[in-house]
Amino acid sequence: MKNHIVSAFRLTLVMLVIVGIYLAIVYGGSKILPTQGNAEIITHNGQKFYANIGQEFKSEKYFHGRPSSVNYNAAGSGGSNKGPSNEEYLETVQKRIDTLKLQNPEMGNAKVPVELATASGSGLDPDISEEGALYQVKRIAKVRSLSEEQINNLIKNQTEKPFLGILGPSKVNVLKLNIALDQLK
Repeated sequence: MKNHIVSAFRLTLVMLVIVGIYLAIVYGGSKILPTQGNAEIITHNGQKFYANIGQEFKSEKYFHGRPSSVNYNAAGSGGSNKGPSNEEYLETVQKRIDTLKLQNPEMGNAKVPVELATASGSGLDPDISEEGALYQVKRIAKVRSLSEEQINNLIKNQTEKPFLGILGPSKVNVLKLNIALDQLK
């Protein structure tokens, strides 16, 4: 019995060291990120927004982000847990696609970017792909009486390249894009 207790104690100490080293690496690694592992808070029109949490934009004059399976509630982050063969899930995605096509009739039968029709695993993804933003350009240009070229340039300026040029895809933060859109005259 004494041998088991000693072995368990040794294993506990070894795991504490391993987990401690892992946490130190993760924490240290977060400090080299652009936000240093902290929330990015943006104040716009006297209101505070978290740029790293998805926001809901319903108006035709704004870019729309990824759908949320938790109604953009950061306290209840999570996915739908429904697989790609689940009929209810497929109906939900099809409804989203149909809605997007109604909102963007100028796009005709163009392929809808996947992130505009499916929620992310957290339900709070603040970013869309550059293609997702470009899909919405014609609608926004029409509603705001702006040229498509102005909006395309805005998207290009707001597109974040992969971290260190290799980690992750290019992306556009929808909140920042919409704030920049409001500032565009």
